[in-house]
Amino acid sequence: MLKIILYFQRKYVIVDLTKKVTERRSSMVRLELTFELVRQEFPLEYDRLLVSFFKATLQNYSREMFDALYNKNASIQKQFCWSCNLSGARFETDKIYLKEKRFKLYFSDADMTEIIQFYNAFTLMKGKKYPMPDGNIMDLSKVRVCTFAEIQEEELIVKMQSSLLARRHDVEKNQDTYYTCEDAEFSEVIKENVTTFLQKQGIELSTETFQVTPVKGRKVVVRCFGRFCDGSIGIFRITGSKELLNLLYVQRDMDCGQFWDRKEGMIWNGMKLGWEIS
Repeated sequence: MLKIILYFQRKYVIVDLTKKVTERRSSMVRLELTFELVRQEFPLEYDRLLVSFFKATLQNYSREMFDALYNKNASIQKQFCWSCNLSGARFETDKIYLKEKRFKLYFSDADMTEIIQFYNAFTLMKGKKYPMPDGNIMDLSKVRVCTFAEIQEEELIVKMQSSLLARRHDVEKNQDTYYTCEDAEFSEVIKENVTTFLQKQGIELSTETFQVTPVKGRKVVVRCFGRFCDGSIGIFRITGSKELLNLLYVQRDMDCGQFWDRKEGMIWNGMKLGWEIS
């Protein structure tokens, strides 16, 4: 039985998720967070803002959990990721202008215990006004548990509108090289990223059959944490074991950019980003 134990106002409230999870066969869980804004604006580099919010959330919830995920003395591979739904977004040179004073964030985690802890942590942040750049404020108003179906195939044709970043890091030179679907090393580098992620997490899944092959892709340049990086969008064929594809579907951010998001994704100039099964 899957339960969330929520600590709130000095009382423990148990939320039974068993019914919600089993309503659909072979379902997984993610969180939907709704934020209210003072102004219909959002920073261009909102990744920095959201990472800052996650850190503040964990510090408010558990110093032990914060130190486990954000130890300054070590680079820690995360098992969680997120995407934003920015309704009616209009991107300008200085900021993003939204259609309404609200945005949604979708949060998923390959570690079920960890996502339960994040649920508790996010819930304790409800109603706490969080400062944004230029004096704007974001206020978490709702935390909802959602389910989504597992992948049942070992080969998928997907439309990837959110940029896929394939990075190879040179430890000796401390230098990053990004590969796109136009490069011969593209699929190999993505496989290296996935293999490294599994090894760091101690997850015993084979990447022998895993491959990302461009069907109709193109190179794009994206801004990521203040840097411009080469990425790829378009239609791709993804093959691998069902267990691996489902893990990546939940996690989908293994130090190679926003990896994929099947249906919700992010909103960019009114278009849905992420990937959809064709």
